[in-house]
Amino acid sequence: MCGIVGFVGDKNAVEPVLCGLRNLEYRGYDSAGVAFYDGSKIRNVKQAGRVAALENELVDLDIINTKTAIGHTRWATHGTPTKLNAHPHYNKDKTIFVVHNGIIENHQELRSMLEAKGYHFVSHTDTEVVPHLIDFYYQKTKDMEQAFTSAINDLSGAYAIVMMSEIEPNKILAAKLSSPLAIGVGKKNNMVGSDASAVADAAKKIVYLEDYEIAIVEKNKYKIRNLKNKKIVTRNPEDLLLEDVRSSKGSFEHFMLKEIHEAPKTIQNAILGRIKIETNEIKLGGLDSVANQLRNIDRIIIVSCGTSYIAGLVGEYLIEELAEVPVEVQLASEFKYRKEPYSPNTAILAISQSGETADTIAALKKIEPQGLLTLGIVNSPGSTISRMTKAGIYCHAGPEISVASTKAFTAQVTILVLLALSLGKNRSKLYKDLLVELASLPKTAEKILSLSPAIKEIAIRYSHHRDFMFIGRGYEYPVALEGSLKLKEISYIHAEAYAGGELKHGPLALIDENFPTLALASSPTLFDKTASNIQEIKARGGKTIVVTTKKQQKHFKTIADDLIIIPEVSDQLSPILEAIVVQLFSYFIAAEKGCDIDKPRNLAKSVTVE
Repeated sequence: MCGIVGFVGDKNAVEPVLCGLRNLEYRGYDSAGVAFYDGSKIRNVKQAGRVAALENELVDLDIINTKTAIGHTRWATHGTPTKLNAHPHYNKDKTIFVVHNGIIENHQELRSMLEAKGYHFVSHTDTEVVPHLIDFYYQKTKDMEQAFTSAINDLSGAYAIVMMSEIEPNKILAAKLSSPLAIGVGKKNNMVGSDASAVADAAKKIVYLEDYEIAIVEKNKYKIRNLKNKKIVTRNPEDLLLEDVRSSKGSFEHFMLKEIHEAPKTIQNAILGRIKIETNEIKLGGLDSVANQLRNIDRIIIVSCGTSYIAGLVGEYLIEELAEVPVEVQLASEFKYRKEPYSPNTAILAISQSGETADTIAALKKIEPQGLLTLGIVNSPGSTISRMTKAGIYCHAGPEISVASTKAFTAQVTILVLLALSLGKNRSKLYKDLLVELASLPKTAEKILSLSPAIKEIAIRYSHHRDFMFIGRGYEYPVALEGSLKLKEISYIHAEAYAGGELKHGPLALIDENFPTLALASSPTLFDKTASNIQEIKARGGKTIVVTTKKQQKHFKTIADDLIIIPEVSDQLSPILEAIVVQLFSYFIAAEKGCDIDKPRNLAKSVTVE
């Protein structure tokens, strides 16, 4: 949440900052702003709304000779999304400007202290205390680096903070704690940013900051210092590995639709080089270093949030069935506060699309003292979770621009199939058949996408409803959760999801002619049970859309209002295909309603605050 970019060099600094903000807009789009040094003073331009609105404000300004700039795109936490609350924030003399991602938990205490000393606040944000606090210490020391360090030491909470000042206009100061921040290293310029995409316009290499580090960045050099031991940190830059961050929608109306249609390629990229049908092998190179530990694990705890949590639920079914290892899936936001015993052979598996999810990072930090095996499934090389975990598997899904995750979910579940098969190679009778079926799954996914016109027609007919139910059993239950989440996220329709057998334990009370249900019933083993649930819904006047296969459709023709017929696959692979169906269904409803699909209200792509 929130995106940060900074540039210091020998060319127009505002352009690479704006480019970085455009790349980061998925992190927050309530408001945006830049501060830049024009040779005599720092100018500050802010605007509510999207980065495009900020760019319009800059059109008539002379920004050619600016050599230092910082920028921010905001997802509101403290204070409404207004121009006044937009970043950068500044001190009373407008000589110190700050952008911030995270939450300053002791901001009220600091605000009271500063107000008592004559400082005046103009916004409702927690961030505004930071430039005033830096100013407070600078008035004492007349040393900007020391003032910045003292201010950072006073802060509690989570933060990535970047500062520029008129006192030292050719420097950018940065600090990190529990929010991602990196230095982009270029030629005759350096950048800072929330992730690699923020600095890709002018940097070829990247250095990731760790917690409790501050950085002093100039055009030809940078210095990193640890706040705890006060020592200089030596860390070599890495190559900036980044796929096309400037993704275009192509012929698609929205990024979400494009990303759903990338499902076949996503599955292919996830399995590419990892399965060998001719030798019956799975090769997960990211786990080689912990292979011996993996052989001895007796319990896996999956920690994740949102769509990644739902992928984890699929993983629970897969690993328990195929590898015979007990699995728990826990919401990372709750895991941090639970007190439970762990055996030495417990493994923690963190799943996160961005690799920067604050709750999941907090979960990993919680178990650090335990010395347990930690694994990661992420889509972003170099992300915090990829660096915190001892081993892991990259999704290779490519950039996902739409806030609502689609292809990342597809990739995560595909990876979990590979992991479960790898762990269960000598235990599961299904190993070989599933491996062969997985290899052909990209082509099967293309068949699902060919159903788009039929799914669209059905979705439009149901788009006027205000409530929706999704049901499934076994592997299809997590897909029901995914369908419910997607519909809520992008269409703002109230949606519930339940395991089919739970309907009669309460949710059936909701059903009437205005509360339709999408039932997932393609399972070759559980379709008859789901048919009974559909009968219960029909008896209460509820309308049903049934996702099933050609073989099973005869069981639903007389009781379903609408059918979506998909290719038959094994139970274990059905979530990958059915997820595409519910994603398309939700998309077409949201499109019919005219919703802002790629950037739904109140949400941000990368959730970097708890």
